[in-house]
Formats: sequence, C-alpha cells, structure tokens
Amino acid sequence: MQQGLCAADGAPGDAGYILFTDADIGYAPGVVAALVRAAEDDDRGLVSQMALLRADAFWERLIVPAFVYFFAQLYPFRRVNRPSARTAAAAGGCMLVRRSALAAVGGLEPIRGARIDDVALGRLLKSPPARVRCWLGFTTDVTSRRPYPRLPDLWDMVARSAYTQLRYSPAVLAATLAGLVWLYALPPAAALGGLGWLAAGGGPAAGWLAATGLAGWAIMSVSYIPVLRLYRLSAWRAPALPLIALLYAGMTADSARRYHLGRGGQWKGRTIPASRAGRAGGR
Repeated sequence: MQQGLCAADGAPGDAGYILFTDADIGYAPGVVAALVRAAEDDDRGLVSQMALLRADAFWERLIVPAFVYFFAQLYPFRRVNRPSARTAAAAGGCMLVRRSALAAVGGLEPIRGARIDDVALGRLLKSPPARVRCWLGFTTDVTSRRPYPRLPDLWDMVARSAYTQLRYSPAVLAATLAGLVWLYALPPAAALGGLGWLAAGGGPAAGWLAATGLAGWAIMSVSYIPVLRLYRLSAWRAPALPLIALLYAGMTADSARRYHLGRGGQWKGRTIPASRAGRAGGR
C-alpha cells in the first residue's frame, strides 16, 4: 500500500482520492466513479465496499457467506457509518480514501505493522483527532476472483488473522469460543434434545426445551438469510449456520494455537513473527 501511495505521489496530476484494492478484485463499469461521487456528496473521507467473495465450490458456498455474516457482527455497518459511534472498519478489497484525510493522520506510517490493515485504517481515520467520516457497505459490483475451493484454503484464510481480531487475548478467545457455542450450538442441541425427550415420553419441561431451542435456531437462521440472498444461495442453507459457527470456532482456536507456536499470520509463504504481530495487535 505504501509503495502504491509513493507511486501515486510521483504521478502527474493531483488526484484527490486514492483507491486501495487487491489484484484479484474486479469492478463493474462506473463503480469507482460512483464511489467518488458518494464520498463527495456525503463528505466521507473513506468509502469502502465489501467485495462479493467467490462462492462457487462446495466449501466456498458453505463458509464464505458466513465470513461476511460474522464480519458484520464484529463491525456492524450502521455503527461504522455513524460518525458518533466508535466502531470503525473497512474492507481491504475496495477502500477509496481522500488524500487530504490520509495526510492529516500521517499517512500509512501509524499502521505500518498492522496485520489487518483495512480495519486498522478505518480506526486510524475515524479516531480522534481526525474523526474522518467513513462509510462501509455491501455490493455485488465489486467481486473477488480469488478461489478458495478446498476447506484448508478457507481455514487458512480465517485462521491467519482471527486471533489478531481478538487482540491476542486468551480471555477474549475463551469468551468468543464460549459465545459461539452458546449462541449457535446450544439452540439446536436444546431443540434436538427436547424433541428426543418428548418422543420418549417427557413432560412439559421437554416441550419447553424443544420449543425454546427451535425458536433460537429459527431466529439465527432468519438473520442469516439476507447474506445468503446476497450470494444468491438458497435460504434452506440457513439452518446449517450452527455447524458453520462450530467450524469458525475451530478456525479461531487454531489461529491462537498457531500464534503461540510462532506460526501465526502465514500468508504467501511468509510468516509474521509473533512478537511483531503482538505489537501490531496492541495498537
């Protein structure tokens, strides 16, 4: 990113915005111009859109929509877009940044060691004293062409940075894993257990257990349907969310394991040393 910024500084002309993107990202015609208009019309220093990730192979269709679902829970887009809220984030595949805003926070130097650079950039711009107005949204006009056809590919994609999201805290890791089990595994377990108990002649308690479990399972499934629709996948996939959440719990636990073994952050044959990753997360 810094090399691109230096190249842009040496280019002819005086562009008011910089577009940070990835080599595997495709843009529909007119998207970049629309981003600039949105930034100008609403006085936003950062306009970011989450690229539509590839979901063609079996494992991509199973895991990729949930990646977007959980990201939006960690960083609710409405809070990111609200200037008064402290929540800040961005999607690295498509980040349009006003050059004057970036210069006001010292460029990219303050986040040079950050492993999750998009979220770090959003926090840098939105935090005092800059308090830049930011916007993050979904789109189907910006697409990622990178394939993740196998489970190990997707597992590595999540595991390389999941523990960074938790700021390398064992306490936060334990709370996150407990929360995933409580929110996503407990309702179907209660539903199936209650139904089995009821079939075996259980009383009212069995009925209440089954009903509450089914209600919780239904609520989480309904909340997942908008993301499935974004990816043009059947809503009948929604009840599988508890299984997917357990996979993400495993990826998160493995991310912490890799970090403590000194193998965290492996990407394209490179490994960020644990000490450096820790300093980046501490920012």
